[in-house]
Amino acid sequence: MEESTSWIGKNIVKLREYKVPTEIEEPDEIKFRDQIEPWLTALCQSEHLSLLTGAGISSAVHFLAKGSAGAGMSELNLSVYKEEISKKSKESSEKAGRGAEPNIEDQIRTINDLIKGLDVYLCNASEEENEDFFASFNTLKKELETGIKEFANNVLSAEYNIVTSSNEEPAEYLMNFLLSFASRIATRERLNLFTINYDRVLEFGAELAGLHLVDRFVGSISPIFRSSRLNIDLHYNPPGIRGEPRYLEGVVNFTKLHGSLDWSEREGIVKRFALPYGAKDITLYNNDGGSLMIYPNSSKDRETSEYPYVELFRDFAGSVIRPNSTIVTYGYSFGDDHINRVLMDMLTIPSTHLVIIAYDDAGDRVQNFYKKAKRPVQITLLLGNHFGNLKTLVDHYLPKPAIDRTTYKMADLLKARGAASKPAEAKPEEKPEDHE
Repeated sequence: MEESTSWIGKNIVKLREYKVPTEIEEPDEIKFRDQIEPWLTALCQSEHLSLLTGAGISSAVHFLAKGSAGAGMSELNLSVYKEEISKKSKESSEKAGRGAEPNIEDQIRTINDLIKGLDVYLCNASEEENEDFFASFNTLKKELETGIKEFANNVLSAEYNIVTSSNEEPAEYLMNFLLSFASRIATRERLNLFTINYDRVLEFGAELAGLHLVDRFVGSISPIFRSSRLNIDLHYNPPGIRGEPRYLEGVVNFTKLHGSLDWSEREGIVKRFALPYGAKDITLYNNDGGSLMIYPNSSKDRETSEYPYVELFRDFAGSVIRPNSTIVTYGYSFGDDHINRVLMDMLTIPSTHLVIIAYDDAGDRVQNFYKKAKRPVQITLLLGNHFGNLKTLVDHYLPKPAIDRTTYKMADLLKARGAASKPAEAKPEEKPEDHE
């Protein structure tokens, strides 16, 4: 397969071999399982393991529940400065490598910049002499606030569709997907789970799977985001054994890089408020009047606009960019430069590896990243509607979501028996003349 051809709508595979990615017309899961599953299992036993998820995981789970992709990233409806905002949003999208179709994040970023500019322009102006400017300024702020709330309610609606589905497959496959990466021996470093999604699909799956998520929030009633990141972990004391406590299995370090539906900011303090999964209206629960912390919905000045996201991305870079590190991406479209830059820096370390799993390569962004990285031996590709399908991926290609020693002992026993029986099977039949 030539590298110049587009990967959009194709099933692309590239494992450990140093060669160009290969297009597979009709993938056979039985054939590829023997190649992919052991390779992914070995990578998941790296010293440091991270998982980065994008909108693809939420879309996959919602598709299993309702047969549709769920909440989208459509633009806000505006009545003032619409053409100017649209033009700058397209420029922002093209600069980020997403093409000329901006999403709500590009629009919010542009509107925030415009609001800051108008605030500076009107700081000494008379409201009577500049009535039109002030009216447009206030309208823009209200429409931004209303648009963000509508977007949040759309995401909550997708959560509601998942939790109320009569089909058990969404929860089952979500749990097995997370356990495939979180099932690490307790003596190894914990899985670092990152997501750019605003919804709580991963939290929902982790709760069903019995995983313990450790993040930067401290508290029970109204958890507060803390800048100090301590190496907090969970231990237990085995009965009848004295000495140091042992690490508890099923603990995951969790980071939401772009904020969350249940985060709010007020007076420089970021809190997580109580928001039921799949609630009808977010305004009924954000009672303290804080701004919804959805990236890049920044506050008034630069310091608070970078907080807490600057802390979250510092965690991301610190967890990923180090030797013997493997990161798996699922459903991430490589449309965020700030994340791609970290992944590119990680690949400069020869002992690191990047596994890219996606349902499609929208806009050839994965291909462009692959070419720009120039590290083919450190990148594994599983792209397309076959390899990126959540059911197919969990059933055939991901590591077994268990760390029981009995399974490993049985595998070693069968391997030893197989090696011992091979010489006898390969021994040729004796002829009668040999006895004579």
